[in-house]
Amino acid sequence: MKLSLALLAACSDALIAPPAPKPTKTQLRAVAAPQDSYKITLLPGDGIGPEITTATVKALVAAGKTKGVTFDFDEQLLGGCAIDKEGTPWPDKTLKSCQAADSILMAAIGGPKWDGNPRELRPETGLLAMRQQLGLFANLRPAKAIPQLLDASSLKREVVEGVDIMVVRELCGDVYFGKPAGIYTDDAGVRWGQNNMIYSEPEIERIARVAMDVAQKRQGRCCSIDKANVLDVSQLWKDVVIRVHGECGQGVELSHMYVDNAAMQLVRWPKQFDTIVCGNIFGDILSDEASMLVGSLGMLPSASLPSEGPGVFEPIHGSAPDIAGTDAANPLAMILSAAMMCQYDLLQPDLAKLLEDAVEAVLDAGYRTRDIVNEGNADETLVGCKEMGDLVAAKVAELAA
Repeated sequence: MKLSLALLAACSDALIAPPAPKPTKTQLRAVAAPQDSYKITLLPGDGIGPEITTATVKALVAAGKTKGVTFDFDEQLLGGCAIDKEGTPWPDKTLKSCQAADSILMAAIGGPKWDGNPRELRPETGLLAMRQQLGLFANLRPAKAIPQLLDASSLKREVVEGVDIMVVRELCGDVYFGKPAGIYTDDAGVRWGQNNMIYSEPEIERIARVAMDVAQKRQGRCCSIDKANVLDVSQLWKDVVIRVHGECGQGVELSHMYVDNAAMQLVRWPKQFDTIVCGNIFGDILSDEASMLVGSLGMLPSASLPSEGPGVFEPIHGSAPDIAGTDAANPLAMILSAAMMCQYDLLQPDLAKLLEDAVEAVLDAGYRTRDIVNEGNADETLVGCKEMGDLVAAKVAELAA
C-alpha cells in the first residue's frame, strides 16, 4: 500500500477517537450471586497451555467438590491452534462460548511457528480481538513475594521480602488499538511504521475508578504512571486520574511517576508501591518487570475484567513452546488464576482461598518445578507439571478435610 507522507499526516491530524465507553457508576462491575454450578470456557491455547490447563482443572474440580460446587467446562480454540484448525485466531464459536460462560479460564497462546504470518493471522491478534469484543478493559496483575521463593528472585532477599503490588492496567486502548496504524510506503519508496497512542477521557476515567477501588481495599496508596512531560496523551491521563481521585478516592494517597523512573524504582525499592495504575503499553512492560520480583513468571496470575459479563483469568507467562510436551511447565500461575476467577467472577472466596492455601502448602513441602527449583537444596524436590497439579489437588482435599 502506498501512502504519501502528506496524506499520512493529514490522517493523523484528522484522527477521530474511538467510540467512548459508557462510564460505569461503580468501580468494579456487579456479578451474579454465588451458584452451585458454573459454565467455564477453557482456552488452553498453544505450547504448554494444554498441560497447565489439565493440571489446573484437576485442582479446581477438587476445590469445588469440597463445597458442593461443580463446573461445566467448554474447551475452545484461541491463538495459534485456532489458526491451524479454523483459519482464524479468534473463531466465532469461541466468542459465542465466552459470551455464554460464567467465566473464562485461559492458558497461553503464540509461538515462533506463527511469527511470520500476516498480522491478521497471528495468535496475538485473536487475543486483542477477545479483549475488545468482551470489553476486558481492566487487567489486574498481582506481584506478591512468596516467602518460600524469595531466593528464586534475581534481587536480594531484603529488597523483595514483603513486596505486595497490584498493577491495574488499562487493556482496551493505547497504541495497541489506536488508529490509523500500519506500515506504509511513501512516494520515494521509504517504509514507515505508525501506531497511535490514544485515550479518551471516559476510557481513563473507568480504569482510574477501578484503581481507586482496588487501592481502598489494599494499603490505600495508588501510583499513576505516565510520561506527561513529553506526551499529550499522558497529560490527559494524569489530569483525569487526579479528577477521579478527588471524586471517589477517599482514603487513597495518590502519587504520580514517569514510566522510566517507575521501571527503575521497581527494582530499586519495590516495597514503596501498593497499587499501580497505568495505560496499556506501560502496564504491559511494568507488570512483566514486577513479576520477576517474585522469581518466576510461572507464579503470577492475572484477571481481565469487563464492566459486565465474564472475565478472563490467565497466567501472565507465555506459551513456552520450547518445553511443551516435556512435563516441565509450572502450572501454579494458572491455578492461582483459577483462584482469582473464584474470587472475582464466581463469588466463591472460600474456593479462592483454598486454592491459594494449597499452593502455599505444596511449596512449603518443598516441591518445585524446574523454573523455581534451587538446585543443590536438599530440602527441595523437583516435580513435573502433572505431578504439581496432582499435589495441589490432593492438598486441597487434605486442607478441606
